[in-house]
Amino acid sequence: MNNAELNALKRKYVANGAASPATAFANHAENAEVWDADGNRFIDFAGGIGVLNIGHRHPKVVAAVKAQLDKVMHTCQTVMPYEGYVRVAEKLSHLVPVRGHAKVMLANSGAEALENAVKIARAATGRPNVICFDGGYHGRTFFTMAMNGKVAPYQTDFGPMPGTVFRAPYPVDYHGVSEDEAIRGLMMALKTDAGPTNTAAIILEPVLGEGGFYPAPTSFLERIRAICDELGILMIIDEVQSGFGRTGKLFAIEHSGVEPDIMTMAKSMADGMPISAVVGTDKVMDASGPNSLGGTYTGSPTACAAALAVLDVFEEENILEKSVELGEKLAKRFNQWQARYECVDNVRHLGAMAAFELVSDKHAKTPNAELAGALCKKAREEGLILLSCGMYGNTIRFLMPITIDDSVLNEGLDIIESCLESLV
Repeated sequence: MNNAELNALKRKYVANGAASPATAFANHAENAEVWDADGNRFIDFAGGIGVLNIGHRHPKVVAAVKAQLDKVMHTCQTVMPYEGYVRVAEKLSHLVPVRGHAKVMLANSGAEALENAVKIARAATGRPNVICFDGGYHGRTFFTMAMNGKVAPYQTDFGPMPGTVFRAPYPVDYHGVSEDEAIRGLMMALKTDAGPTNTAAIILEPVLGEGGFYPAPTSFLERIRAICDELGILMIIDEVQSGFGRTGKLFAIEHSGVEPDIMTMAKSMADGMPISAVVGTDKVMDASGPNSLGGTYTGSPTACAAALAVLDVFEEENILEKSVELGEKLAKRFNQWQARYECVDNVRHLGAMAAFELVSDKHAKTPNAELAGALCKKAREEGLILLSCGMYGNTIRFLMPITIDDSVLNEGLDIIESCLESLV
């Protein structure tokens, strides 16, 4: 079927809230390129929103999934376990920098991982409340919607949110929130709303994802760790978007040396297969009773096979080093744009987790969401898939595969430059 036929089916049968605004339908893909149902080629700077750090259809992952399909597709691991689940758990327990010996549970999505992290924290502490941060994004299930630090579009139509979620400022100097102000806001939440003896966890992204790709300062993460230790609160780090090599480390929290009690991960964990994980200190992870964690499809055999292959690729192809190199290439081009265009400001990157702001006034730092939308739209028309994000909708973020060929990378960056020239 072609794009027109597929769009007709979409309009007729797909719920408006779930339907993509994009009109081109993916037909096949390779590394950082996608071809639609009409045969048009696109360069992919979105990576399925950070899911494809090692590219579309990495050969080693495809081979691992195919091999698993010849063995077992499903048993439900709580009914009859299988090797892949425990091997993924073993690998992650050695790789994830939580305190002490780590244990693991697998789930299907980032939102499921966060839901289960909260369940585990409540079981371990006997406390109900959680504190999250402005700009944070944790998922679209009911509790994770409440945890999100942005209302639209995630909460808008869905009524009251769970009432045991409280919020603190996230430090973003560019937008006028210093680290000290963020800490004061957190302490005020503990004093006026959450209450230390009723708070199970403080949950944050070490680099905001949907909130704008702002890295948390190391000193801020260290202070959160100290507050948690002092008050008996668990520190949960959400690495769903920043994990698996995006920042030049396997996990972004490794840049700080801070060890949380629990970490969540998903997205690029299995190169497109649905899987996520909660990894935490053994005593914390073992706090809830038998059969209290899991689900029918959690940690499926095929997804586990893909995750194990991804970890092999990271070692064999030096993905972390490539992430650092990609970030440097992006930063060089961004700095040129910032010097040339009055609309480009606040370029930043941690490894290949890179972004810049579009503004209408550099001195006032006035966000220009309209220009961001126009840039993404025009780039798509020119064959480049590009995403915006941020509390103000004016951040252009970059999530292309780390394995992208230089020629394809430069072609995509040239498209952005051409679009900027025509729009400003």
